[in-house]
Amino acid sequence: MGRIKTTLIKKRATELKLKHPTNFNNDFEYNKQEVIKFADIPSKKLRNTIAGYITKLKKQEELKEDKK
Repeated sequence: MGRIKTTLIKKRATELKLKHPTNFNNDFEYNKQEVIKFADIPSKKLRNTIAGYITKLKKQEELKEDKK
């Protein structure tokens, strides 16, 4: 079991993913740089958590596409 993400993190991550769908992929380091580019996140920990959640969502999407 992993850590539970707060509503703020889920909301920001999904907003970024919907506004810039082609700019994120399943690489955490790349997503971290993209979050810096597109959002004004005050702390490093929050930025990393959002980037990690986006990475998780992209990996889940990739798995769904592979199953089809």
